[in-house]
Amino acid sequence: MPPSPLPDVPTIQLVLASASPARRTTLRAAGIEPLVVVSGVDEDLAVAEATERYGPLEPGDIALLLARAKAEDVAARVDQAAVVIGCDSVLELDGEVHGKPTDADEAVSRWRRMRGRSGVLHTGHWLVDDRGPGGATLGATASTTVHFAKLSDEEIDAYVATGEPLAVAGAFTIDGLGGAFVTAIEGDHHNVVGLSLPLLRELLADAGVEWFDVVGGVGTAQG
Repeated sequence: MPPSPLPDVPTIQLVLASASPARRTTLRAAGIEPLVVVSGVDEDLAVAEATERYGPLEPGDIALLLARAKAEDVAARVDQAAVVIGCDSVLELDGEVHGKPTDADEAVSRWRRMRGRSGVLHTGHWLVDDRGPGGATLGATASTTVHFAKLSDEEIDAYVATGEPLAVAGAFTIDGLGGAFVTAIEGDHHNVVGLSLPLLRELLADAGVEWFDVVGGVGTAQG
């Protein structure tokens, strides 16, 4: 028998609290058409306030803190019953936390440290069930070890000149131009893109939402 067709419209709308095209593409490839609502969170301020209150934060905790801030900010502004997922990614290298480079010089410097070595990409995921009173709010962090190729100075300069490293946490992608510079990963590759589908499924299940409640027919159109 042929597989049952996916519904054209999901039972529950998933809202993505992120402007990341890669996260949206990951969801769409899995059959989920998210409603994208970008948060207004000041990330530096949120981390500074948390550090002042709790002391130094671990890299994975920073990613989860920001994911929660984004999800809760968007959930407070969405005017429909939905489930909101917020994500944030940071790269841990030598115990230090790295988000998006501030400029090309920082991206070049970081890549000269990263080449031929390994780092850990932490992505915080926070889910808010905004469908009514008593909805769940929960989260977790997925971590993936990334092994980088030994790039020459010329390759680093050329890659940074494309502008891609300036737009992403860790100054690299695995699904774009930077894919040629990642030799191996240990863990969920979706997490390196910025959203772990297995972890999202687990969070939805913990909130009482089945995976196919948020899936629509969009994924069937992609060969």
